Amino acid sequence: MIYHPRILLADDHRIVAEGLRSLLADEFNVVEVVEDGRALIASAKKLRPDIIVSDIAMPHLNGIDAMVRLRQTMPRVKTIFLTMHQDVAYARRALEAGAVGFLFKHAAPTELLLAIRTALAGSIYITPQITGDLLQAMRFRPRGDEAAVALTPRQREVLQLVVEGHSAKEIASNLVISTRTVEFHKSQMMESLGLHNSAELILFAVKHQLVAV
Repeated sequence: MIYHPRILLADDHRIVAEGLRSLLADEFNVVEVVEDGRALIASAKKLRPDIIVSDIAMPHLNGIDAMVRLRQTMPRVKTIFLTMHQDVAYARRALEAGAVGFLFKHAAPTELLLAIRTALAGSIYITPQITGDLLQAMRFRPRGDEAAVALTPRQREVLQLVVEGHSAKEIASNLVISTRTVEFHKSQMMESLGLHNSAELILFAVKHQLVAV
């Protein structure tokens, strides 16, 4: 029997995900399609795919942060990011966090297939559209990257939901913590970043790509 590598797709735009499923069906076994970062973690732990193809901007937990959390228990997980975000900062952050591929949604279908085959062969695929800019960008680490390293995984979850516009009560319910804990995390982030209120925190997070929007 011919083995078809197992692919897990993560994209909150269902029509995009189903299009990817059709594209990959001849060569790969698409084991599941999920629509948010937390579902991505749960499905990956349950299904153990060979490759994860994920968007970055997704509800609850963005794709990069989901991969970081997943790698704590599955350090060899292979994740390729397929995204609309063309800012090199996202690519740098994804690759430094352990991604094995990065390309854009407007790429030709053959490029995604190439990226998956490259990852399965044990190498990293970066779309040629950003290779030069990415190498230059990785020579230095601006303040936003330093802040990203300083934040805890839980703080990043809270920050993502704050930027998405959720109230403290909604965040608490989503993460199964108390509203006081949510406010504590917000306070700690503002103190560590030298900010004074939620508006400044949101602006800083978006400006420095600490979250995916």
